Amino acid sequence: MTDIATLLSQDFHAIWHPYTRFSTLREHQLPVLCRGEGMHLYTPDGRAFVDAISSWWCCALGHSHPAIVRAIQSQAGQLQHSILGNLTHPQAIRLAHRLAHLLPTRDRHTLFASDGSSAIEQAVKIAVQYRHNTGETQRRKIACLTSAYHGDTLGSMSLGYVEAFHRPFRELLFSAVRLPFPQCPCRMTRDIAPGHSEPDPACTASCFAEAEAILEEVAEELTAVVVEPMVQGAAGMRMHGAGWLSSLATWCRNHDVLLILDEIATGFGRTGELFAFHHAAGVDPDILCLGKALTAGSLPLSATVVKDFIYRTFADLDEDHTLQHGHTFCGNPIAAAAANAALDVYLAPEFLTGVRELAGLLRTGLEPCREIPGVRDVRCLGLVGAVELEPHHGRPADSRAHQIRRHLQDQGILLRPIGDVLYLMPPLIIDQTTLDWLIREFIQAISTVAR
Repeated sequence: MTDIATLLSQDFHAIWHPYTRFSTLREHQLPVLCRGEGMHLYTPDGRAFVDAISSWWCCALGHSHPAIVRAIQSQAGQLQHSILGNLTHPQAIRLAHRLAHLLPTRDRHTLFASDGSSAIEQAVKIAVQYRHNTGETQRRKIACLTSAYHGDTLGSMSLGYVEAFHRPFRELLFSAVRLPFPQCPCRMTRDIAPGHSEPDPACTASCFAEAEAILEEVAEELTAVVVEPMVQGAAGMRMHGAGWLSSLATWCRNHDVLLILDEIATGFGRTGELFAFHHAAGVDPDILCLGKALTAGSLPLSATVVKDFIYRTFADLDEDHTLQHGHTFCGNPIAAAAANAALDVYLAPEFLTGVRELAGLLRTGLEPCREIPGVRDVRCLGLVGAVELEPHHGRPADSRAHQIRRHLQDQGILLRPIGDVLYLMPPLIIDQTTLDWLIREFIQAISTVAR
């Protein structure tokens, strides 16, 4: 194998690293990873790192999960790729059928893609063309939450505009209706028990009132609302209450507005429920976007799962309303096989029970962070634990959050802060001993830098 110094030199001169500052590449050597197993990633010289962020939130079952590896190997020996345009194959059929049957209403069709941004882009185009198909062409507006993040394609940027990320492209984006992020006492800063918790009606009405007023003004022009349920990931793991989501779903249903839920980061057990919207009562998304953990991070695959009342308007018998949209690797057989294997694990009876037990440990374990000087907030939902520091106004690469990241990397823990927010989002298969150790090291690093 090529030595690490040579690899890093070639890397510096050849790879464009996403979301990575040039200064980081110049000043800090990147870990070179060659193998993954369970909770750990390994360098060529055998050093182990705990993957505390599930490799951008997608490796929910850790690395090299044997069931997924077997499924990939088996499918690779049979059919590597076949387009879904006028053709089909068993793995995609099985996966689409299973996804539909996980939702409250099962009459649905799934359009596959390769990544979360593409799943959102598809959802937006479907929602807009649906109104065209039904003759409601005046309903073209789409609402979203402020500080949302839905990806980096132009459509998804329009709905998840982040000034620091997307400023150069602002003039290319379409205008969206911005709803305030709910700020009220029912914000969930604790783990939620199985099922949904009954919200306080007064609190729910209060925290939804501002959003409702904005929605009412544009209801006749609105085609859909897009939100990340319960947790806004890239906004810094901001969390809101289940009651707000229930109120939004009810409003959309009463006003014939499509509810599009982005569960790309929260789906498949991350929040302690199979889907984050399961925490709330009466929520049945018209369009559900999935990705990341769909294949447990093993291969690129995303899905846009659409109710059939929408799908049926894309017929071509009288007027051709065919959706002229697709991706070359849409529903790739090997990726679909990996997703089916991952679903077998997620749907095992004991899986969510184990996640909820670990979630309780994470919530309790992070409580001492509240007493550390410079900590602004601590919030948890499922196996998402976030510690927000007081704002830092220096160079981002020198911030306290990145000092803590480097400190933990030296201890064999991989983190990736979001601004002043440090978070733990480990694989859902983490054992209690490793989780306890991870929490202790995390708190110790925050305390050390705070001092």
